[in-house]
Amino acid sequence: MSYYVNDGMLHPDNNPCERNIRPVALGRKNFLFAGSEKGAQRLAMLYSLIGTCAMNNVNPFEWLKDVFDRINNHPVNRLNELLPHNWKS
Repeated sequence: MSYYVNDGMLHPDNNPCERNIRPVALGRKNFLFAGSEKGAQRLAMLYSLIGTCAMNNVNPFEWLKDVFDRINNHPVNRLNELLPHNWKS
């Protein structure tokens, strides 16, 4: 709790986190039928990636299109370059 007192850049609340999970909470009934546990895990992963796009001011549609175009030929040991926060730079 004392970390935010020593560092003026930290906030004593979790509003950004709450704001990011709001769409999931609003659509919970719609996502009830993800098809399977694996489907639910994939949906959660997609939400995480889209949320990362939003936090980094990356257009998720442009990012997904570019990643889908490049992923087959991209080296496996450099997949982190395709993550939204690295893709932008």
